[in-house]
Amino acid sequence: MTAVAALGVNLAATAAALLALVLGAFVIGRRVGRHSVIDVAWGIGFVAVAGISALLATADPARAWLLFALTAVWGVRLAAHIGTRALGHGEDPRYDRLLSRAPGSRDAYALRMVYLLQGGLIWLISLPVQVSAHTSSQLGPVAFAGAALWLFGFAFEAVGDAQLRRFKADPANRGRIMDRGLWAWTRHPNYFGDACVWWGLFLVACGSWWALLTLPSLAVMTYLLTRGSGQRLLDEYMSDRPGWTEYADRTSAFLPRPPRRR
Repeated sequence: MTAVAALGVNLAATAAALLALVLGAFVIGRRVGRHSVIDVAWGIGFVAVAGISALLATADPARAWLLFALTAVWGVRLAAHIGTRALGHGEDPRYDRLLSRAPGSRDAYALRMVYLLQGGLIWLISLPVQVSAHTSSQLGPVAFAGAALWLFGFAFEAVGDAQLRRFKADPANRGRIMDRGLWAWTRHPNYFGDACVWWGLFLVACGSWWALLTLPSLAVMTYLLTRGSGQRLLDEYMSDRPGWTEYADRTSAFLPRPPRRR
């Protein structure tokens, strides 16, 4: 089987797996009354794609399994974090606002605009991992640099999430803006860490010129984190909180930097 044919099989297999995953998440979401369950499926979807790609790999298996390991560590942690955070809470306000504009059935609109859309985005964003499984050469310095960038982004995201979780757990902080630790350097440590993770994975996947064709996937992920459903929407949601304006004035929106003086 040629590399192109093997890649075609890979793309079809991951698309089918993601379709099954998001449909399963939709059934669960309807049952529990929270379509935000797709946020848990988001990380799991990337793990599934990387696992299928490693199993079907026809190129360097070491690179494919390294990509799977890195994706799995990131995706499982993210899914566990989001799932734990959602326990005991209702629908995510972002989905409430989105679904309030549904032209017809709320569930049908959610299936199209939440589940199927996010399944398609997972497939698109993970193209570097899928293409690399059938076109890459042996691991080299670029891949090791990518692994280092992945590690930095993963640690940044995980530490930021842990700091916010401890802050919210203290009743004295109820209603206050988190502006400590990494959150003093950027308003979105988790989104910045995510960006580093995925650019790191792209560098690990860069085993041939084929990888350059997947750069639009990274552009989509970066856009989502900064201007799409990430930073922009969360800033809009937080904008009416007491102290937000002052916090936003002194803290970088995305790229970390020392906070401005109060």
